[in-house]
Amino acid sequence: MAAAVAPLCFSAIGQSRDKRSLASSTGAAPRFGSGSGFEGIRFRSSVYGVARTSTSSSRAVAVRCMCAAVDVPTVAETKQKFLNAYKRPIPSIYNTVLQELLVQQHLMRYKKFYRYDPVFALGFVTVFDQLMEGYPSDEDRETIFQAYIRALSEDPEQYRVDAQKLEGWARDQSSDSLVNFSSRGGEIEEKLKDIAERARGKGSFNYSRFFAVGLFRLLELANATEPTVLDKLCAALNINKRSVDRDLDVYRNLLSKLVQAKDLLKEYIDREKRKREERTESQKANEAITKCVGEYQEVGH
Repeated sequence: MAAAVAPLCFSAIGQSRDKRSLASSTGAAPRFGSGSGFEGIRFRSSVYGVARTSTSSSRAVAVRCMCAAVDVPTVAETKQKFLNAYKRPIPSIYNTVLQELLVQQHLMRYKKFYRYDPVFALGFVTVFDQLMEGYPSDEDRETIFQAYIRALSEDPEQYRVDAQKLEGWARDQSSDSLVNFSSRGGEIEEKLKDIAERARGKGSFNYSRFFAVGLFRLLELANATEPTVLDKLCAALNINKRSVDRDLDVYRNLLSKLVQAKDLLKEYIDREKRKREERTESQKANEAITKCVGEYQEVGH
Protein backbone atom coordinates (compact mmCIF):
# COMPACT_ATOMS: atom_id res chain seq x y z
CA MET A 1 0.00 0.00 0.00
CA ALA A 2 2.97 2.31 0.52
CA ALA A 3 3.44 2.48 -3.22
CA ALA A 4 -0.10 3.72 -3.65
CA VAL A 5 0.31 6.73 -1.41
CA ALA A 6 3.86 7.60 -2.45
CA PRO A 7 2.81 10.23 -5.04
CA LEU A 8 1.03 12.25 -2.36
CA CYS A 9 2.98 15.37 -1.52
CA PHE A 10 1.64 18.50 0.13
CA SER A 11 5.04 20.15 0.17
CA ALA A 12 3.81 22.81 -2.22
CA ILE A 13 1.17 24.02 0.20
CA GLY A 14 2.65 26.58 2.49
CA GLN A 15 5.83 27.27 0.55
CA SER A 16 6.80 30.90 0.93
CA ARG A 17 7.05 33.18 -2.07
CA ASP A 18 10.74 33.73 -1.48
CA LYS A 19 11.17 30.04 -2.36
CA ARG A 20 12.60 29.00 0.99
CA SER A 21 11.67 25.35 0.87
CA LEU A 22 12.88 22.11 2.34
CA ALA A 23 14.93 19.68 0.30
CA SER A 24 13.06 16.52 -0.67
CA SER A 25 14.63 13.13 -0.35
CA THR A 26 15.01 10.99 -3.45
CA GLY A 27 12.88 8.18 -2.06
CA ALA A 28 9.31 7.31 -2.99
CA ALA A 29 7.70 9.66 -0.51
CA PRO A 30 9.20 13.15 -0.04
CA ARG A 31 10.29 13.83 3.51
CA PHE A 32 10.62 17.25 5.03
CA GLY A 33 12.46 18.39 8.10
CA SER A 34 14.85 15.51 8.71
CA GLY A 35 18.21 15.94 7.09
CA SER A 36 17.16 19.18 5.45
CA GLY A 37 19.23 21.45 7.61
CA PHE A 38 16.27 23.25 9.13
CA GLU A 39 15.91 21.14 12.23
CA GLY A 40 19.12 22.32 13.79
CA ILE A 41 18.69 26.00 13.04
CA ARG A 42 17.51 28.58 15.51
CA PHE A 43 16.60 31.95 14.11
CA ARG A 44 17.47 35.03 16.10
CA SER A 45 16.42 38.60 15.57
CA SER A 46 18.28 41.58 16.95
CA VAL A 47 17.08 45.11 17.44
CA TYR A 48 19.64 47.86 17.58
CA GLY A 49 18.94 51.20 19.11
CA VAL A 50 21.30 54.12 18.57
CA ALA A 51 21.29 57.26 20.71
CA ARG A 52 23.51 60.20 19.83
CA THR A 53 24.39 62.97 22.28
CA SER A 54 26.49 66.08 21.80
CA THR A 55 27.78 68.87 24.04
CA SER A 56 29.22 72.31 23.30
CA SER A 57 32.61 71.28 24.63
CA SER A 58 32.89 68.06 22.71
CA ARG A 59 31.63 66.37 19.58
CA ALA A 60 32.00 62.96 21.12
CA VAL A 61 29.29 60.57 20.12
CA ALA A 62 28.02 57.94 22.49
CA VAL A 63 26.51 54.98 20.79
CA ARG A 64 24.40 52.57 22.72
CA CYS A 65 23.46 49.25 21.21
CA MET A 66 20.69 47.21 22.65
CA CYS A 67 20.37 43.68 21.37
CA ALA A 68 17.40 41.46 22.02
CA ALA A 69 17.60 37.87 20.91
CA VAL A 70 14.41 35.90 20.53
CA ASP A 71 14.60 32.15 20.22
CA VAL A 72 12.35 30.48 17.68
CA PRO A 73 11.63 26.76 18.01
CA THR A 74 13.26 24.46 15.49
CA VAL A 75 11.29 22.26 13.11
CA ALA A 76 12.24 19.25 15.22
CA GLU A 77 10.88 20.90 18.36
CA THR A 78 7.57 21.73 16.70
CA LYS A 79 7.22 18.17 15.41
CA GLN A 80 8.06 16.77 18.84
CA LYS A 81 5.50 19.07 20.43
CA PHE A 82 2.86 17.61 18.12
CA LEU A 83 3.91 14.04 18.88
CA ASN A 84 3.82 14.75 22.62
CA ALA A 85 0.29 16.13 22.34
CA TYR A 86 -1.03 13.26 20.23
CA LYS A 87 0.64 9.97 21.09
CA ARG A 88 -1.63 7.55 19.24
CA PRO A 89 -0.47 6.10 15.89
CA ILE A 90 -1.81 7.81 12.76
CA PRO A 91 -2.31 5.80 9.54
CA SER A 92 0.54 6.53 7.13
CA ILE A 93 -1.69 7.92 4.37
CA TYR A 94 -2.64 10.74 6.75
CA ASN A 95 0.54 11.01 8.82
CA THR A 96 2.93 11.51 5.89
CA VAL A 97 1.01 14.51 4.62
CA LEU A 98 0.39 15.91 8.12
CA GLN A 99 4.10 15.91 8.87
CA GLU A 100 4.87 17.68 5.59
CA LEU A 101 2.22 20.29 6.28
CA LEU A 102 3.50 20.83 9.81
CA VAL A 103 7.03 21.48 8.61
CA GLN A 104 5.89 23.90 5.92
CA GLN A 105 3.55 25.74 8.27
CA HIS A 106 6.29 25.98 10.90
CA LEU A 107 8.44 27.86 8.37
CA MET A 108 5.53 30.19 7.58
CA ARG A 109 4.60 30.65 11.23
CA TYR A 110 8.03 31.93 12.23
CA LYS A 111 8.74 34.17 9.27
CA LYS A 112 9.45 37.78 10.18
CA PHE A 113 6.24 39.21 8.72
CA TYR A 114 3.88 36.40 9.65
CA ARG A 115 0.57 37.51 11.07
CA TYR A 116 -2.45 35.30 11.58
CA ASP A 117 -5.57 36.22 9.61
CA PRO A 118 -8.98 34.53 9.17
CA VAL A 119 -8.61 33.87 5.41
CA PHE A 120 -5.39 31.98 6.11
CA ALA A 121 -7.23 30.07 8.87
CA LEU A 122 -10.09 29.20 6.52
CA GLY A 123 -7.58 27.92 3.96
CA PHE A 124 -5.80 25.72 6.46
CA VAL A 125 -9.03 24.35 7.95
CA THR A 126 -10.25 23.55 4.42
CA VAL A 127 -7.04 21.67 3.58
CA PHE A 128 -7.00 19.83 6.92
CA ASP A 129 -10.65 18.75 6.66
CA GLN A 130 -10.15 17.59 3.07
CA LEU A 131 -7.05 15.64 4.09
CA MET A 132 -8.65 14.01 7.13
CA GLU A 133 -12.00 13.23 5.48
CA GLY A 134 -12.77 9.58 6.09
CA TYR A 135 -10.50 9.33 9.13
CA PRO A 136 -11.62 6.35 11.27
CA SER A 137 -12.54 8.48 14.31
CA ASP A 138 -14.16 11.94 14.31
CA GLU A 139 -12.99 12.51 17.87
CA ASP A 140 -9.40 11.62 17.03
CA ARG A 141 -9.52 13.83 13.94
CA GLU A 142 -10.38 16.88 16.03
CA THR A 143 -7.79 15.96 18.67
CA ILE A 144 -5.15 15.79 15.93
CA PHE A 145 -6.25 19.22 14.68
CA GLN A 146 -5.84 20.73 18.13
CA ALA A 147 -2.46 19.09 18.69
CA TYR A 148 -1.26 20.33 15.29
CA ILE A 149 -2.22 23.97 15.85
CA ARG A 150 -0.94 24.02 19.44
CA ALA A 151 2.38 22.62 18.23
CA LEU A 152 2.69 25.92 16.33
CA SER A 153 1.85 27.88 19.51
CA GLU A 154 -1.47 29.05 18.12
CA ASP A 155 -5.10 28.65 19.18
CA PRO A 156 -7.06 25.86 17.44
CA GLU A 157 -10.36 27.30 18.66
CA GLN A 158 -9.58 30.60 16.95
CA TYR A 159 -8.91 28.77 13.69
CA ARG A 160 -12.23 26.93 13.85
CA VAL A 161 -14.29 29.92 14.97
CA ASP A 162 -12.83 32.30 12.36
CA ALA A 163 -13.25 29.70 9.60
CA GLN A 164 -16.89 29.16 10.55
CA LYS A 165 -17.58 32.89 10.63
CA LEU A 166 -16.06 33.38 7.19
CA GLU A 167 -18.00 30.43 5.81
CA GLY A 168 -21.28 31.77 7.19
CA TRP A 169 -20.52 35.24 5.83
CA ALA A 170 -19.58 33.94 2.37
CA ARG A 171 -22.81 31.94 2.06
CA ASP A 172 -24.75 35.21 2.37
CA GLN A 173 -22.75 36.99 -0.33
CA SER A 174 -23.26 37.44 -4.04
CA SER A 175 -20.41 37.84 -6.48
CA ASP A 176 -20.75 41.63 -6.32
CA SER A 177 -21.02 41.94 -2.54
CA LEU A 178 -18.08 39.59 -2.07
CA VAL A 179 -15.67 41.78 -4.03
CA ASN A 180 -17.12 45.08 -2.76
CA PHE A 181 -16.51 44.34 0.93
CA SER A 182 -14.53 47.58 1.33
CA SER A 183 -17.66 49.69 0.84
CA ARG A 184 -19.46 48.14 3.82
CA GLY A 185 -19.01 47.78 7.54
CA GLY A 186 -19.12 44.59 9.56
CA GLU A 187 -16.80 42.25 11.44
CA ILE A 188 -15.68 40.24 8.41
CA GLU A 189 -15.51 43.27 6.17
CA GLU A 190 -13.19 45.02 8.62
CA LYS A 191 -10.89 42.01 8.76
CA LEU A 192 -10.73 41.89 4.98
CA LYS A 193 -9.97 45.61 4.87
CA ASP A 194 -7.12 45.07 7.33
CA ILE A 195 -5.68 42.35 5.09
CA ALA A 196 -5.94 44.66 2.06
CA GLU A 197 -4.14 47.45 3.90
CA ARG A 198 -1.33 45.18 5.03
CA ALA A 199 -1.01 43.59 1.59
CA ARG A 200 -0.73 47.05 0.05
CA GLY A 201 2.42 47.54 2.08
CA LYS A 202 1.18 49.48 5.08
CA GLY A 203 1.72 46.61 7.47
CA SER A 204 3.03 43.07 7.74
CA PHE A 205 1.52 40.59 5.31
CA ASN A 206 2.93 37.26 4.22
CA TYR A 207 1.04 35.61 1.38
CA SER A 208 0.80 31.82 1.45
CA ARG A 209 -0.98 29.03 -0.37
CA PHE A 210 -3.28 28.51 2.59
CA PHE A 211 -4.45 32.08 1.94
CA ALA A 212 -5.11 31.20 -1.71
CA VAL A 213 -7.18 28.18 -0.65
CA GLY A 214 -9.11 30.45 1.73
CA LEU A 215 -10.00 32.76 -1.18
CA PHE A 216 -11.06 29.78 -3.26
CA ARG A 217 -13.33 28.59 -0.43
CA LEU A 218 -14.97 32.03 -0.18
CA LEU A 219 -15.77 31.98 -3.90
CA GLU A 220 -17.08 28.44 -3.64
CA LEU A 221 -19.44 29.23 -0.75
CA ALA A 222 -20.70 32.40 -2.44
CA ASN A 223 -21.39 30.45 -5.66
CA ALA A 224 -19.23 32.98 -7.46
CA THR A 225 -18.48 30.97 -10.58
CA GLU A 226 -17.61 33.80 -12.96
CA PRO A 227 -13.87 33.79 -13.78
CA THR A 228 -13.62 37.54 -13.28
CA VAL A 229 -14.73 37.40 -9.64
CA LEU A 230 -11.40 36.02 -8.48
CA ASP A 231 -9.60 38.77 -10.41
CA LYS A 232 -11.70 41.43 -8.70
CA LEU A 233 -11.34 39.89 -5.25
CA CYS A 234 -7.55 39.69 -5.60
CA ALA A 235 -7.48 43.31 -6.75
CA ALA A 236 -9.62 44.39 -3.79
CA LEU A 237 -7.28 42.58 -1.39
CA ASN A 238 -4.11 43.73 -3.19
CA ILE A 239 -3.07 40.13 -3.79
CA ASN A 240 -1.10 38.94 -6.82
CA LYS A 241 -3.62 37.07 -8.98
CA ARG A 242 -0.94 35.09 -10.80
CA SER A 243 0.31 33.63 -7.51
CA VAL A 244 -3.23 32.67 -6.51
CA ASP A 245 -3.88 30.95 -9.86
CA ARG A 246 -0.66 28.98 -9.58
CA ASP A 247 -1.35 27.90 -6.00
CA LEU A 248 -4.95 26.91 -6.70
CA ASP A 249 -3.76 24.71 -9.57
CA VAL A 250 -1.41 22.99 -7.11
CA TYR A 251 -4.23 22.62 -4.59
CA ARG A 252 -6.64 21.06 -7.11
CA ASN A 253 -3.96 18.65 -8.30
CA LEU A 254 -3.15 17.58 -4.76
CA LEU A 255 -6.81 17.06 -3.94
CA SER A 256 -7.13 14.81 -6.98
CA LYS A 257 -4.13 12.73 -5.86
CA LEU A 258 -5.50 12.56 -2.33
CA VAL A 259 -8.86 11.24 -3.56
CA GLN A 260 -7.10 8.60 -5.69
CA ALA A 261 -4.95 7.49 -2.76
CA LYS A 262 -7.95 7.22 -0.45
CA ASP A 263 -9.84 5.20 -3.06
CA LEU A 264 -6.90 2.82 -3.31
CA LEU A 265 -6.74 2.59 0.46
CA LYS A 266 -10.46 1.80 0.65
CA GLU A 267 -10.08 -0.91 -1.99
CA TYR A 268 -7.15 -2.38 -0.06
CA ILE A 269 -9.08 -2.37 3.23
CA ASP A 270 -12.15 -3.93 1.60
CA ARG A 271 -10.02 -6.61 -0.05
CA GLU A 272 -8.28 -7.46 3.22
CA LYS A 273 -11.65 -7.54 4.99
CA ARG A 274 -13.00 -10.02 2.43
CA LYS A 275 -9.91 -12.19 2.84
CA ARG A 276 -10.38 -12.25 6.60
CA GLU A 277 -14.05 -13.16 6.21
CA GLU A 278 -13.16 -15.94 3.77
CA ARG A 279 -10.54 -17.29 6.15
CA THR A 280 -13.03 -17.16 9.00
CA GLU A 281 -15.69 -18.97 6.97
CA SER A 282 -13.16 -21.58 5.88
CA GLN A 283 -12.06 -22.10 9.47
CA LYS A 284 -15.66 -22.50 10.61
CA ALA A 285 -16.33 -25.03 7.84
CA ASN A 286 -13.25 -27.03 8.80
CA GLU A 287 -14.30 -27.00 12.43
CA ALA A 288 -17.81 -28.17 11.48
CA ILE A 289 -16.41 -31.02 9.35
CA THR A 290 -14.03 -32.06 12.12
CA LYS A 291 -16.88 -32.08 14.61
CA CYS A 292 -19.11 -34.18 12.34
CA VAL A 293 -16.32 -36.68 11.69
CA GLY A 294 -15.69 -36.94 15.41
CA GLU A 295 -19.36 -37.53 16.16
CA TYR A 296 -19.58 -40.14 13.38
CA GLN A 297 -16.59 -41.98 14.76
CA GLU A 298 -18.08 -41.96 18.25
CA VAL A 299 -21.35 -43.43 16.94
CA GLY A 300 -19.45 -46.13 15.00
CA HIS A 301 -17.77 -47.31 18.16
